[in-house]
Amino acid sequence: MKKLMVGNWKMNKNGKECAEYLDAFLEKYSGHREAWIAPQALYVKLVINSELKAGIQNCSEHTDGAYTGEVSPRTFREMGGHFVILGHSERRQHFSETSRGLNAKIRTALQEGLTVIYCVGETLEQREQGLTLSLIGDQLHQGLNDQTKATLENLIIAYEPVWAIGTGKTASPAQAQEVHSFIRSILTAKFPSFGQKTRILYGGSVKPDNVEELLAQKDIDGGLVGGASLKAKDFLALCGDM
Repeated sequence: MKKLMVGNWKMNKNGKECAEYLDAFLEKYSGHREAWIAPQALYVKLVINSELKAGIQNCSEHTDGAYTGEVSPRTFREMGGHFVILGHSERRQHFSETSRGLNAKIRTALQEGLTVIYCVGETLEQREQGLTLSLIGDQLHQGLNDQTKATLENLIIAYEPVWAIGTGKTASPAQAQEVHSFIRSILTAKFPSFGQKTRILYGGSVKPDNVEELLAQKDIDGGLVGGASLKAKDFLALCGDM
């Protein structure tokens, strides 16, 4: 299976910038590694029309109804959307999302045919207290509890050490592999039929100058990329095309 690079543009880029980026990226993109992009929801149709797999950065646990301001996973899938990022540390920090609360969003998105990238990770304080593995174990168990095994085959996990997001710090390849291996063991124990095949991405200041060493680790199947995905040239390099 190819390595996967997912660009999370967060709340960056206007429509003109999105279109220019996609033109520049697709001109040189070879498909050496899979490239998916999650722009602002307002511009997701531009990515869908580019024939890259398009994602949103959050969605509702409901498919329709009186939920002002929410994004329906069913409507997004009908538009041609492919994936949703759930549980990103910024959603947990700024919008008080919890793993238990995310459980319903994960379930609905998977049932509607979307691939879910479920984010887990620890803060620097939690790492220094030796809580990394127990915390991530809890995030996995709470987020994935009572999920339907048939739909969980469309699940991807992203390990994002919060202390490495947007800070320029990166978990060493050995640190990242330790956590990815732990996540793999949890998934395999919970879902023996496909836990070994579930993609696990690393997210935390992934850049062209560290990506190869990270991707060389046994259980790192790709990257969830923030800042380094905002320039077509850098994202091409992460995809192995520069």
